[in-house]
Amino acid sequence: MEIMSVFDKAFAPYGKVIEGYDTACLVKAMGTIPLPESGTAYEASIPALETTCQYGQFQNGIYGGMPVQIGMCWGRNTKLNCLEYHRDSEVNVGEGDFILLLAKEDDIVDGILDTARVKAFRVPAGVPVEVYATTLHYAPCQAEKDGAFRVAVVLPRGTNGPKPAIEAKNDEDKMLWACNKWLLAHPESGEAAQGAVQALHGANIDIAADI
Repeated sequence: MEIMSVFDKAFAPYGKVIEGYDTACLVKAMGTIPLPESGTAYEASIPALETTCQYGQFQNGIYGGMPVQIGMCWGRNTKLNCLEYHRDSEVNVGEGDFILLLAKEDDIVDGILDTARVKAFRVPAGVPVEVYATTLHYAPCQAEKDGAFRVAVVLPRGTNGPKPAIEAKNDEDKMLWACNKWLLAHPESGEAAQGAVQALHGANIDIAADI
């Protein structure tokens, strides 16, 4: 699979690089959190990250004063497994380089997304990137064969919290997996085994041979 850069024009439909923010404090704080023994971990709100100087800058600058949370996804991963989206943009910052597997919400046809539509983009360490609300994404991938990743995840506060109790009125409602989180699962994923809608058809992309 071709791995492009977030500085390539091809990234423009999916998000943008955010300029002018020094993320050194956030990157340093991420490095203090141990890696999981295997797989990936995610926490929506981590005090060690939210007490950095970047918290107020991101909340007031990038999010225009909205209440936000800074969490992290970290570990080791090379596979797609699922895609998700929110009703708002997500900002990511990596302690090291990492790779995002992305598609567009308008790539979903009759409730199904063909994984052949997925693109891969490498994000350099410390560079904040905005992933648009209409961009499908999920757990980052490591950028090196035997490496790992730590990626800060900035979202409106409450995102990825408990799923609200709703009566599904359409197919999209059935994809609601958590607060402000709609999930499309590949049949091979653990999330599909837990009951997530199996809306990804095609190969469960693995970039292990491409890094």
